[in-house]
Amino acid sequence: MNPTELPEQLQAFYHDGYQLGKKAAKEVHHETVFLEQIGIMYQAIDALIDSLLTMAKRQQVPVDCHKGCAWCCHQAVFANSYEVHYLGNYLKKNFSLTEQEEIIRRASGKNRRTKAMSEQEVLSYKSPCPLLIDGACSAYQARPMACRIYLSMNVATCREFYEHPDHPDNFPALFDFPLQAGKMINEGFIAALKEAGILVTEFRLEEGLETILTQGSNL
Repeated sequence: MNPTELPEQLQAFYHDGYQLGKKAAKEVHHETVFLEQIGIMYQAIDALIDSLLTMAKRQQVPVDCHKGCAWCCHQAVFANSYEVHYLGNYLKKNFSLTEQEEIIRRASGKNRRTKAMSEQEVLSYKSPCPLLIDGACSAYQARPMACRIYLSMNVATCREFYEHPDHPDNFPALFDFPLQAGKMINEGFIAALKEAGILVTEFRLEEGLETILTQGSNL
């Protein structure tokens, strides 16, 4: 991908991700500093989402995402290896061993089901995220980029997608710009890591959770 071919606003997100990725790559053996760069990347996207929410409220544009609405928490989520590393670090610091074991149990069960599926079957499969507790994300502060940029304008479309995922016309009515911005900042971060010879792998979230909580941070 040539970042110069992107619209100017998206170029800026790619550039920011690339610069953070360069800093992370230099500190790959210093976990705290490495993870800080991922946190800064997430903060940038969260600030964008906050600005969009403020603007949407001012312009009376509906935003239907709120705590307790979890239709999207039953669909496929993919995360890069450094995101899984960040999430695993958060869980190990903030969850008891018993709580971690319960997440492993749920993640392992879902992973056994999804790893045998085709890509299309995974995308259509609906099952609660291993981190979903009482209708809310139990690791919200450390959730992957895919979860942060998912912003719905119409909850009815989310429910329809949950109930009828195989219908070709069913897809949630999402705000497009945060989707694109999140993708570009992640792409920039990945590009910098790869330039430094650091392998980046994509995981189904349940697969990544099981791996990071049972095998450690060597993803």
